[in-house]
Amino acid sequence: MKKIKLTYLIDDDEIYIFTTKKLINKIDFCEEVAVFQNGKEAIEAIKFTLRNKNELPDVILLDLNMPIMDGWQFLDEFIRIKSEKQIKIYIVSSSVDPSDIERANTYNMVSNYIIKPISREKLHEITEEVFA
Repeated sequence: MKKIKLTYLIDDDEIYIFTTKKLINKIDFCEEVAVFQNGKEAIEAIKFTLRNKNELPDVILLDLNMPIMDGWQFLDEFIRIKSEKQIKIYIVSSSVDPSDIERANTYNMVSNYIIKPISREKLHEITEEVFA
């Protein structure tokens, strides 16, 4: 089975980060996980990566509710970044608010909206979508 190279995990919840990284490693989801505490850190990393022609992530697991720059603000900034690589973005949130799910669907680059916690099955689905 093919393996995703790089995943960005953008979330400020330390317990969620710990458990998600453990699950990712357990099922061998990807080669590397880069963790960012908020959208601003991740946007800066993406811009730095593009300037230096480094490897962009294949997948971004994005929380919505974070300090400094939330998931929505991240998406609005991400739209402005010009990249040839197609990055799959999955919103992973504890919000079950239908308006959040609707709003997520307005962003073309968002592949899916996943309610926390992310499961082994969802990670397998993501792998299938990335290599479809």
